[in-house]
Amino acid sequence: MRILRPLILGLVGLLTFTTSLALTSASALAKSPVVVELFTSQGCSSCLKADSLIGEVADRPGILALTYAVDYWDYLGWRDTFAKEDYSTRQRAYMKRMSGREVYTPQIVVNGTSETAAIHADKVDQLISKAQRTKGLPSPQIRQRSDTRISVGSGRYPKGGAEVWLVRYDPADQSVEIKRGENRGKTMVYHNVVRDLVRLGSWTGKARSYTLPAPDADSADDGLASVILVQGAKGGRIFGGLSLKAPELKP
Repeated sequence: MRILRPLILGLVGLLTFTTSLALTSASALAKSPVVVELFTSQGCSSCLKADSLIGEVADRPGILALTYAVDYWDYLGWRDTFAKEDYSTRQRAYMKRMSGREVYTPQIVVNGTSETAAIHADKVDQLISKAQRTKGLPSPQIRQRSDTRISVGSGRYPKGGAEVWLVRYDPADQSVEIKRGENRGKTMVYHNVVRDLVRLGSWTGKARSYTLPAPDADSADDGLASVILVQGAKGGRIFGGLSLKAPELKP
């Protein structure tokens, strides 16, 4: 009986530790944000409502909302002040993955797995709710080692591998007066505008570190926020993320 007592206590301790670990894991997964990406354009007359909608979505807890300005409507008479070809390329990767016929604006993509026209608030809410209920791959451990280095730990990865992305965006609302094109004379307000999008490299389940590049000339303004996203290759599911601390300013 004296021999069994330490054994029983050990098993109880192990069970308690395992249960605690499971609860910690579940808690961490529950806190993972849902990533909502809006693809919009200052030259798109139907985007005004969507730009307002993403502002409301961005205020919800547990959601990371990002605004990408695409460049393929610039020919209509107004060159979007935030647009980059990289953002249009990202949208095309999503549409190819989802077997869409062509890119369009305004479009919302949720966690890289589902999309809808960004003028239907109820449909956007449904996709967000579904993403919050869906269990995907566990997020690998992402750490910021310094102002210029991050690491992604080992873990499960999707078929075809995954990619690690750096997204720099402006958390302050941006007002733009449109002087030409379909929205001439209107002032459009944007939320969480992406200013820089960089693919840091691939990730295939093994621990790996990555170098963070310096902001480019167009996004080197103070006040930008940065986030690391881990997602399936070529526009796959987003299953990991980390908000980075701003680098310390040198005197």
